[in-house]
Amino acid sequence: MKTLLCNCNRTMPLDGQALSRALGSDEATVHTTLCRREAPAFQHAARSGDDLLVACTQESRLFLELNDATEGAAPVTERPIRFVNIRETGGWSKDAAAATPKIAALLAAAQLPDPEPVPTVSYRSVGRCLVIGPAEAAEGAADLLADKLDVTLLVEGRGGGLPQRRERAVHAGRLLRLTGWLGAFEATWESGNPIDLDLCTRCNACIEACPEGAIDFSYQIDLEACRSHRDCVRVCEAAGAIDFQREAQTVTEAFDLVLDLGAQARFTMHQPPQGYFHVGGDSSKLLQAVVQLRELIGEFEKPKFFQYKQKLCAHSRNEKVGCDACIEVCSARAIESQAATTGGIRVEPHLCVGCGACTTVCPSGALGYAYPNTVDQGRRLRTLLSTYAKAGGAAQAPAALLIHSEKSGARVIEDLGRAARTDAAIRGVPARVLPVAAWHTASIGLDLWLAAIAYGASDVWVLLTQEEAPEYHEALAQQAAVANAILEGLGYGGERVRLLRARDARDLAALDAELHRPARAAVRQAAGFATQSDKRSTLELAIDHLVAHAASVPEAIALPAAGTPFGAVRVDTERCTLCLSCVGACPESALADNPERPQLRFIEKNCVQCGLCEATCPEQAITLQPRLWLADGGKARKLPRVLHEVEPYRCVRCGKPFGTLKAVEVMIGKLAGHAAFQGAALERLRMCGDCRVVDIYTNPNEVRITDL
Repeated sequence: MKTLLCNCNRTMPLDGQALSRALGSDEATVHTTLCRREAPAFQHAARSGDDLLVACTQESRLFLELNDATEGAAPVTERPIRFVNIRETGGWSKDAAAATPKIAALLAAAQLPDPEPVPTVSYRSVGRCLVIGPAEAAEGAADLLADKLDVTLLVEGRGGGLPQRRERAVHAGRLLRLTGWLGAFEATWESGNPIDLDLCTRCNACIEACPEGAIDFSYQIDLEACRSHRDCVRVCEAAGAIDFQREAQTVTEAFDLVLDLGAQARFTMHQPPQGYFHVGGDSSKLLQAVVQLRELIGEFEKPKFFQYKQKLCAHSRNEKVGCDACIEVCSARAIESQAATTGGIRVEPHLCVGCGACTTVCPSGALGYAYPNTVDQGRRLRTLLSTYAKAGGAAQAPAALLIHSEKSGARVIEDLGRAARTDAAIRGVPARVLPVAAWHTASIGLDLWLAAIAYGASDVWVLLTQEEAPEYHEALAQQAAVANAILEGLGYGGERVRLLRARDARDLAALDAELHRPARAAVRQAAGFATQSDKRSTLELAIDHLVAHAASVPEAIALPAAGTPFGAVRVDTERCTLCLSCVGACPESALADNPERPQLRFIEKNCVQCGLCEATCPEQAITLQPRLWLADGGKARKLPRVLHEVEPYRCVRCGKPFGTLKAVEVMIGKLAGHAAFQGAALERLRMCGDCRVVDIYTNPNEVRITDL
């Protein structure tokens, strides 16, 4: 890949020779005005046929246009051009002279291959648009859309007026239900007003006839003002549009798009479905919505952001609910429980907005982020940190990662970089801070944070803006608390995973101060493992490395209960009957029986603290213990250990072991009063299955226990 550097009219101190050494390439030429006087150098590179990386995002549009205008240059559809921002992210900071290792790391990460393609989700819209709101406002919005879309009005309430000319379908009523997404909305409303707008000719005779003035030009009757003169019915006799005896009608229709002018949004989640626009009475929002709605005709695609493996899901077993973290965190309400039917969860891909919060809070890895996946994300983090160290950055100061979103987060960082050029009090993004753009900050969680620390990052900071839903703030805070508890317990100390908040330029000074916190020592030896597609495997690799290089390793680290994917199961042996219901409920094979004897065994490494065993236990003998058990350097948690065992109960007839004494005693105690278990029949409960059958048929005078 050919990399083109520009110092932006000598405003950045770029060292082409040092950057080339760090990237292992020929010495790069540092241009001064690549987008202006030295544009022929870009054209020459474009004609070479090599993949191009341009270290400038400021003029990306110009370079794309220049590529199209260059004879002999491959179109971007055949040879994409990549862009990376080194100016605001470091070249313009107050310590830009020391930023060569960081810039080398950013260039190396930008040169990585594109992530593997993922399946897509399709939408199809033919332009059927429902506008909901007061008559006059709805008509005004419809006029802005009608030349492009097939508009239907649902007028709510009285007031305002409808035009005399009937140009579109108009309904009046109260919206009862609105579901769906772009191309597949379903609206249900109830129409209870005496005037049927389908039959109304808008002749205005009823308005003139009503002595109370209870009818206005929205052609709806104010039933509180009406005094039942029914003059309106008489003058409307020919059209028959007014009927006070008509029962309320419920209507359901399908639409592709919805424009909501009501005061309260019909979808209350933080991320409403695509194709739905709530503007209330805000004229600027209305204009933005109209511009977008007019373009929403045709077929559209987006990535399917997630992968789901039901066999790993710890949500439910046998209609008992355990972990529901993904359902609680989803700001688009795209995830629903299937506990009562197929088990597990269901994710509606058309509602999913790709935030990745569900994958971050999922303790088992049943939900995985796919755009990009954790293998690609981990490769990028390792490339950033290893290149930074190779270029001499680790000798200056350990690197810190700054994870931010590609939209609002990137804008805040760019604002900070530009402010460093004009504001003496702002220092800009430090040379040791490596920005990491993500589709959404909530998509990177505990597994990748700990992997980054193992790769040599001293800190992992997550930049949150107004873009993130409140649910994401809470979930990330819980995950950060778990990460910091582990790192603190291993002696790494301090709040190494930290959430930073910045809404806009008003918060730049505070963000600048946060980013210039003193550097802390990184792990003694950077890890070389690759992150895995399985979340638990990545966590184990990262923890093993951190344990191996920790100054001291305790036997156990207590973890916060909220959000932890690690822990033990405690069994009250006085209550436990070894019925092994918990074994059948455990989705992760953390709990197991022993075919040879009555025994409950446990592999702590597999436990995700979902609570299904606790919810299933009929004797309420199980409690959860959030912790990271590190006895024997962490090896003990990977081996099965016995939580409870007893001597087997032996059949009173043949002596064969079956069950346990406590289980048999509990069963006899519960069934002793039942009519089917009287006399000798009760003794059969002390027999193994084979002997019960023999006893039933050799003693025909006794009651048959056919369900044993």
